[in-house]
Amino acid sequence: MSTTHIENSNRQTRLQFVLFTVIAAVVAALASYSSAALALEVWAMFAGFIAWFTRPTSARAGVYSMICLYLGIALGVLAHIATEALTPSLGAFALPLVVFVVGVVIVGLRTTRLVDNMLAWFIGLVTFFAAEIELEFGTLLELGSACAIGGFAGWACQALNRRWAGA
Repeated sequence: MSTTHIENSNRQTRLQFVLFTVIAAVVAALASYSSAALALEVWAMFAGFIAWFTRPTSARAGVYSMICLYLGIALGVLAHIATEALTPSLGAFALPLVVFVVGVVIVGLRTTRLVDNMLAWFIGLVTFFAAEIELEFGTLLELGSACAIGGFAGWACQALNRRWAGA
């Protein structure tokens, strides 16, 4: 934990600390309820929530994080397709080759404004592969929708905490 984070945490009053905590918990609970009510994967909603908070400095930074999350999901789709296409000819070497290329792309973009959030990219990759879904528009839309609910929850949590908890 950085010294700045500790100093910022210490500047909060007890009431602000409690409000921040309760707001975050209520928003997460509502987001999980919304995801479940829409028959979406709650864990995928949390991927969006987590991605939003990889850079919680502003709504713009949160949106950029969500862009990286979605690009990570898209890159996961491409990696899946490439691995399947290369496996017949490369066998066990197909996966490491594809992972190498994916790593070069993500890490290579680390200084490119808007898409420089490596953590959000990797969250997107993990989200895609953990979902173990069929490559169909409907299933990808469901995954993206669950992540969007999480991203919206991240924004709401951030906005409400700035308004009510002074954070």
